[in-house]
Formats: sequence, C-alpha cells, structure tokens
Amino acid sequence: MKILLVEDEEELSTIIDRGLRKRGYAVDKAYDGEEALNYYSVNVYDVIILDLNLPQIGGLKVLQYIRRKDKETKILILSALNAIEDRVTGLDMGANDYLTKPFDFLELEARIRTLSRIVYIQQGNELTCNGLNLNMATKVVSFRETKLSLTKKEYSILEYLMLHKGQVISTERLLNHTVDSDADLFPDTLKYHIHSIKKEICKSSL
Repeated sequence: MKILLVEDEEELSTIIDRGLRKRGYAVDKAYDGEEALNYYSVNVYDVIILDLNLPQIGGLKVLQYIRRKDKETKILILSALNAIEDRVTGLDMGANDYLTKPFDFLELEARIRTLSRIVYIQQGNELTCNGLNLNMATKVVSFRETKLSLTKKEYSILEYLMLHKGQVISTERLLNHTVDSDADLFPDTLKYHIHSIKKEICKSSL
C-alpha cells in the first residue's frame, strides 16, 4: 500500500514515516502543499495523510484540488486543529477521516487500514483466497494454517493482490501501489518477489 504523507513538521514526519515503513507501507513525504500536489500529479496513492497548517499551499486547498480531480483517493486529515468546526469543515470538503494531534500511532494505522478496506467492508482485516489467509492488522500471512515468512515488500505485494483479487493487475499498477517513488524496483525485481511468495506458499503446502 502506498501513502503520501504531507506534514511540515520534519520531526513528526520522520516519526510517522519510520513507523509506517516498519509496518510495510510505501511512503512518499511532502513538507508543503505545493510539493504534495506535485507528488499527487505524477503518482497514485491508496491513502493521503494530510496536515492542514502547511506552507506554500494550505491543506484545505490541497484537499479541494484533489477532490476536484477525483473522488476515490482516500484522504485522512491529521491536524492540531481540533475544534468541531475544523473537523466538520475538513470532512464536508471531502476528507474521508479526521485525526487530531496529539495522536497514538496505533490509532493512525488502524484508521489507514479502515480507509483501505472501505470497498471490502465485508472482509474486515482478514483477506482469504483458496487457503491463503492475510491479516491486515497483524501483518501475518498463512497458507492452510502454516505461517509464511515474507519480507515487508513481499507482504505489501501480496496484500495489494489480495485486496484486488479477481482483477487483472498490471506490473505498472502493482509497482505504483507498493513501491516508493524514488525506489529502484524494476519489473524483474518484482518478478523475483512474486517468485519468492510462490515459493513460500509451496513450502508450506508440503
């Protein structure tokens, strides 16, 4: 899953970024509204975490711009503005969720998971496919009750494929949703990761 983190406080941005990457997410970071829109114009994101008090272009204007372009990208406002009026404004302008600072990282991740599965509410955190089970909360993957040993990148790839099972996923689309924009991951490397996933599944079926 690929996330755009828009936060001008560098220390907080680093903490959130580190936590998300540790949990297997691909993350791009922007420190102002203009940079955020530049990232948005050339990349596809599953969730955008958006601060409101941003330099250059304010968070609400960023939100407005994105919502004029599309209604599907999930946007979570993360702001120190905690008045009811601020939350109502953000949600009415098109944000999918609103979390106030200070916050607990576990809650932030839970909200990201909720946004990512909105289309798949009936599945909850458990994704299943022909004996394969993936828990989005614990990041545990098993095949016929045997736990698989996957890298964070392999988990991210498998999670995206299972969230979109039944669909034909192109290599470009898979790379767009599972790899940082500045990462050097190529189609051949992606094939290697998928081969490793298949190998783990085969091992667990023996």
